[in-house]
Amino acid sequence: MTAFNALRVHKGEDGFSMGVEQHSVDALPAGELLIRVHYSSLNYKDALSASGNPGVTRAFPHTPGIDAAGVVESSDDDRFSAGDAVIVTGYDLGMNTPGGLGEYIRVPADWAVPLPAGLSLRESMIIGTAGLTAALCLVKLESMGIAAGGRVVISGASGGVGSFAVALLAKLGFEVAASTGSPAAGDWLTGLGASQILDREVLAKPDKRPMAAGQWDGAIDTVGGVTLANIIKELNYGASVAVVGLVGGTDIPVTVFPFILRDVNLLGIDSVEISHQRRLDTWGKLAGEWKLDGLETLANEIGLDQVPDHLAGLLNGSVRGRTLVNLEA
Repeated sequence: MTAFNALRVHKGEDGFSMGVEQHSVDALPAGELLIRVHYSSLNYKDALSASGNPGVTRAFPHTPGIDAAGVVESSDDDRFSAGDAVIVTGYDLGMNTPGGLGEYIRVPADWAVPLPAGLSLRESMIIGTAGLTAALCLVKLESMGIAAGGRVVISGASGGVGSFAVALLAKLGFEVAASTGSPAAGDWLTGLGASQILDREVLAKPDKRPMAAGQWDGAIDTVGGVTLANIIKELNYGASVAVVGLVGGTDIPVTVFPFILRDVNLLGIDSVEISHQRRLDTWGKLAGEWKLDGLETLANEIGLDQVPDHLAGLLNGSVRGRTLVNLEA
């Protein structure tokens, strides 16, 4: 039996509690790969899991963490050997399968992606699910014809997906408008490459008009609700919005007019169940021509014992950028 440290969330009569505890490798579920986790990162879904959202995690005690990067300890699959560096994101990791906020995980081999040349384990978790999601947005927007130089609005720009999207699109030559509810984040977002900072209330204010003046050649929306509706109304002819979030609501108060009069496109983005090949291709881009020069500017590093306070910040919107969890600290 190998004991290791893990963030464990418990459900009690008075609600949910969490803390770093000793856990056992023998208690991990079946899977071809046993992985020693070096780094993880924090995502909104981790905060939902840790606070008992039944749509994310059903059984407790539980170890959250939808991201993990580490080294294979043992493998029952010919594709991997002990010592291989791998990334695991998506699927059921950290939802109902013990996740990356523990020093070991055991998962199916199909969940793992070999660490691509050009990335360290640390860098891969600064990117994490948030960066992968932002990259998937851009892949789909490009498939609809958007090109460098276009004017793109990104909502929730100070969050994990949003901030990575700002930096990525700016690097690739897009004109980026960053919408944020954090006035203090303006200079930081400008440093990431945003050419315009919008107060989030500009897009969050209900507007009964079926359409507004077009001004965006594309968009990445991490908010949903009224914000997404207003973005749709302001898309230029033939433009698209990639949708990844719902913190602002799940309903979209919009008519069909932008779709049938401006030929706009609503693009859904999922990073959980995408094919293995799409993962490989997208991680390859993030390690190659799409690799950000200033990855460190996106991240705040913490240890496992600091995770509970930062998860609370994710729920109330006070966390900026990416939070890297160093499990070797």
